[in-house]
Amino acid sequence: MAKLGIYRDFLRTFVKLEKQVQDRVAEVFSKFEGATYASLHLEPVKNAKDHQMHTIRINDFWRGVVLAPAKGDTYVLLNVLPHDKAYEWAKRHRATVNTVTATIELRDVVTLETTSTPASSAGAGGGAPLFAHVNDADMARLGVDAQVLAWARTLTAEDQLTTAGFLPKAQHDVLTGLAAGLTPDQVWAELPIGAESFDTEDVAAAVERSAGQILLVRGPDELMRAFTQPFALWRVYLHPSQRAVAYGSFSGSARVTGGPGTGKTVVALHRAKHLAEQGDGPILLTTFIRTLPAILQTALGSLIEDGEVRERIQVRHIDAVAHRLVTGGSGRLAILGQDEEKERWARIVRTLGLPARFNETFLAQEWRQVVLTQGIETLEGFQSARRHGRGRALGALQKAQVWAAISDFLTDLRNDGVWTYETVCVEATRLLHERGLRPYRHVIVDEAQDLSPWQWRLLRAAVEPARDDLFLAGDTHQRIYDNRVSLRSVGIEVAGRSSRLRINYRTTAEILRWSLSLLRGEQIDDMNESLESLAGYRSDIHGPEPLLISASVPQRELDSLVQSVREWIDQGIPPGQIGVAARSNHYADQALAWLKAAGIPAASLARKNTDSEVGVGTMHRMKGLEFRCVVVIGLNEHAVPPPSAVTPAADDEASHDHDVQRERCLLFVACTRAREQLTISWHGTPSTFLSDT
Repeated sequence: MAKLGIYRDFLRTFVKLEKQVQDRVAEVFSKFEGATYASLHLEPVKNAKDHQMHTIRINDFWRGVVLAPAKGDTYVLLNVLPHDKAYEWAKRHRATVNTVTATIELRDVVTLETTSTPASSAGAGGGAPLFAHVNDADMARLGVDAQVLAWARTLTAEDQLTTAGFLPKAQHDVLTGLAAGLTPDQVWAELPIGAESFDTEDVAAAVERSAGQILLVRGPDELMRAFTQPFALWRVYLHPSQRAVAYGSFSGSARVTGGPGTGKTVVALHRAKHLAEQGDGPILLTTFIRTLPAILQTALGSLIEDGEVRERIQVRHIDAVAHRLVTGGSGRLAILGQDEEKERWARIVRTLGLPARFNETFLAQEWRQVVLTQGIETLEGFQSARRHGRGRALGALQKAQVWAAISDFLTDLRNDGVWTYETVCVEATRLLHERGLRPYRHVIVDEAQDLSPWQWRLLRAAVEPARDDLFLAGDTHQRIYDNRVSLRSVGIEVAGRSSRLRINYRTTAEILRWSLSLLRGEQIDDMNESLESLAGYRSDIHGPEPLLISASVPQRELDSLVQSVREWIDQGIPPGQIGVAARSNHYADQALAWLKAAGIPAASLARKNTDSEVGVGTMHRMKGLEFRCVVVIGLNEHAVPPPSAVTPAADDEASHDHDVQRERCLLFVACTRAREQLTISWHGTPSTFLSDT
């Protein structure tokens, strides 16, 4: 019986086809497993660079390109294009087996053969060879074959690789890493090594090994699921480099990092699946983002069919974990609101007669950024505490005054029977230590960069230090909250067990390049007492450059928003695949009202938007989401960043720099939610952030 695979990249293309073409593709390939269907309907392509390339009729105008390996009865749907383009595409491409990963790879042979020195602004006028520092033997060891090597030797600048979509992806990855400054050994360490021995001529066997690139469907039901939920499947499908991390075994805590769209969440989901299938104790999958657990739960449902395996995984927001531990799973705690907390601090300031500089904002920050961050419990501990980034130094008497205020605040909370999210977390950690409890065998953390030190202490206390105890997925370039931590300081050691993902599977290279310019020159920590780097981070997907729109007044900017969204909908993009982000709730609400007044279906991201509604919300609300098209509005001076979110440099230069960096990261996150098209707009004077792009 014929076995059908679907090339993963085609799932992205499939959603752009007209609905009637999509339906016809599904209908044609639902019959493919029939004993004689493939042999009767596949047509070889004359004069093709690869005799394994065939076409199949979709309708009078459209053709599917199918890889039919010489051995076996496995077939792979590679692309669906108009008749003439399908034959041209099939003639140009060849499927080969990578000599290191043992997986299938596709190359545009014609372009590779006819392209000599690629165009490059950096390389104009000649220059030293880009890979002069890498010898041929190392290139071969990393899987770069003779044809690709001959082309690579013509390069003189890194940006010449950007548009080289005709290369086999695994080899493109290798060249990109080397061009970014990685050594051959560093690139080798990141390669998903294939079988010990394999036949490089056996394409059919390579297809079976290519789970990261090809979805082998089992029966018509799974095929229809792939075509009706292409992005749902695409988001839980693993590249070999991701699979090695997700299904590996580690001697202790481990971590995976990578820029937006590199699949860290996908790796975390597969990690949960892998550990649950081992049946070894309860598993916690947690995150800092409040809207993310529901998304993770849905994704696990798509990934894990066995209900018993799914039940071994608890998906909870980190605050919900602490709440359950304190209450025993029953009852509700009274949580202090932001305004109520501010008033309590202000009342303490008045009662103690504290100096003006010790206002409610200062005290709240001192409590969180010094006392809670370092786990301080006594005045003596506070007197000797480090206060890096907290402005002017405090003398012993001043520290005693501040400690008295913090002590009164905590005492008042206990006396009144109310809590903050922080005090719930601290109490949950205390209870675990006091009772000697370890409620989880494994803990997996998504969006790890945003957790606070006290939340990390809770998770460290919740799982016994052991093999595969903690697994962290995050990117400090996407830190959008004021939480900074050294993992070592909270008892978590990931040295030697940290992996980095470099390929962006979501965002086009054009959007990625523009978004990265927002962070140019920023020194960003890696949560492990070193600096994080996005060297070698790239995307193979291409599309239009981001569109920047300037308006004179808010009304004109909102009019341009309506026009952009309407044009996308007219192009066939579902409203639910369009996102709108603003820095403030106020401007997001204005945008929502403007879209609705124009007759465009839209909903606030504060409540889950449906597939039939444009999602509108703040930049913070966009975290963990993705859309085909995104408009980021209101990038005005004094709005991005808002003065209220940035400590004045005169008060504390270190805090000022941290705040500005956090705001840059927030804008970076909002922009990289876009898969295909990004529009940036402002009214009046643009944000200073835009002057660097």
